[in-house]
Amino acid sequence: MMTRHPWLRLLGILLLAGCAAAPPPPAAPTAATQARPLAATYAELARGGGRVMRLLPAESSVRILVFRAGRAARLGHNHVLTAPRFTGYFYSPDGGAAHATFDLEFRLDELRIDDPAQRAALGSGWASVLSEAMIQGTREHMLGASNMDAQHYPYVRVHALEISGEAPHFAARVAIEMHGQVREFWVPLQVTGLPARLEVRGSVVLRQTDFGVQPYSVGAGLLAVQDAVLVEFRLVAH
Repeated sequence: MMTRHPWLRLLGILLLAGCAAAPPPPAAPTAATQARPLAATYAELARGGGRVMRLLPAESSVRILVFRAGRAARLGHNHVLTAPRFTGYFYSPDGGAAHATFDLEFRLDELRIDDPAQRAALGSGWASVLSEAMIQGTREHMLGASNMDAQHYPYVRVHALEISGEAPHFAARVAIEMHGQVREFWVPLQVTGLPARLEVRGSVVLRQTDFGVQPYSVGAGLLAVQDAVLVEFRLVAH
């Protein structure tokens, strides 16, 4: 007998599809982009004078907030991605921030997705409890070949091109490399602690499509994620 609400059956099929594994990546991936090690770059800067500090992941935080979208957004979930490991350096020729530079890089395939403690700290928009299967499905979709393609483009890199302002408020023009493309952004920063230590706080909004990434969507947009993602960071160095 035909169900009274056939659209419910269709929605169930779409929701199941959203948790399915992403298509497998190509069998012969291209080599990941290789850059000169940051340690060597900053060792060379240190030999010319000034001060180099190494960013400390254990005392820092980098998190990416991804927001639900689509006509059935209320049935989806917001997500939080965190970088427990990264490499980063800060260099200042005079001990201040105005003439400084910095670099930060992390691997997409090392991101932690929807850590329960992170979700609990973010408020009602992240209050839903996600199963391990749901988290794994999110990882496969977001980092798979049809989205961020972490196998081909494993690194996100941030390089400061210019810093202006006066303590503790600065603006940095940065080049961000992601998905094999580089884009420039101005990022407001709050910098404290210099010259003894360094603490930098800030945030930036990135659009996935600016880097050639098509935001995840299923069912002709019934369930999706928003193009814009919010990156928040607190970076500490000694």
